[in-house]
Amino acid sequence: MSSDSVPGDPRPRDFVGYGAHPPHPRWPGDARIAVNIVINVEEGSEPSVPDGDAETEQGLTEGGGGGFKGRDLAAESMFEYGSRVGFWRLLRILRQHGAPATFFACSRVLERNAEIAGAIAEAVGSGTYDVCGHGLRWERHQTLTRAQEEAAIHEAHATLTRLTGEAPAGWYCRYAPTIHTRDIVAAHGGFLYDADAYNDELPYWTTALGRPHLVVPYSLAVNDAKFSRAAFATAGQFFEFMKDTFDVLYTEGETAPKMMTVGLHCRLMGQPGRALALTRFLEHVAGHDRVWLTRRGDIARHWMATFPAPGGAA
Repeated sequence: MSSDSVPGDPRPRDFVGYGAHPPHPRWPGDARIAVNIVINVEEGSEPSVPDGDAETEQGLTEGGGGGFKGRDLAAESMFEYGSRVGFWRLLRILRQHGAPATFFACSRVLERNAEIAGAIAEAVGSGTYDVCGHGLRWERHQTLTRAQEEAAIHEAHATLTRLTGEAPAGWYCRYAPTIHTRDIVAAHGGFLYDADAYNDELPYWTTALGRPHLVVPYSLAVNDAKFSRAAFATAGQFFEFMKDTFDVLYTEGETAPKMMTVGLHCRLMGQPGRALALTRFLEHVAGHDRVWLTRRGDIARHWMATFPAPGGAA
């Protein structure tokens, strides 16, 4: 891949990627598409006054009072809905459809909610689900020194491993990564990949610390965060967008298979009027053959086996 960079740039930009001839991923079962459902487990890790922050996080909520400093009890309550109700609704839907998924989990959530930690540990133990590290807590890494960011990533990895019984396969920052994040993740040695990119529909190898490093891109396009940004108002609209994305990729997959990520949040998609979109989507997927509905870690392992790291070491 060619890139646009300046000498010493730790994160050169790449506008070319695979170009007109992406590799055939050879998904298992000759699948035309790999689909990964992601459940973001964040509630209880977000900035809040009781945790010493200056104000309450209001991102990806239903809205509310807002517009003031200090503690916003309305926003706090909306986050609590995600862990009290939304998480369990989404987990039930996944189980009802036998659908594998990946939890993007903030470690602080699991420390505070033993029941959710236990459910994720059980799900991971079943082999149907896996975990991607989503932060020690919901914070902007750009406010941290490199040493602080490294400590946070290491602590999150250790805590998630302890509470779920399995090391998180990958890493994804709650907010955008810093120019140091990928190097820290690579140096740690306990992650298969990072998902801190939105620039492709296939995994790809890049370089971190002079060694090959795997990226499994995420998506903010097929993502329920758009409900909080007024892009979607109903389950039908979100389902239609998911369906259209799937259908285009499935058609293209006859000759050039890709991966599709669906990003969901417990406090958003966990609402009954939105959760229906997930049910409809899983039913739509089930109506097609040659679909690999899978965990994100399995996509990473497949890519490593099918397209080994350049130079033979990752």
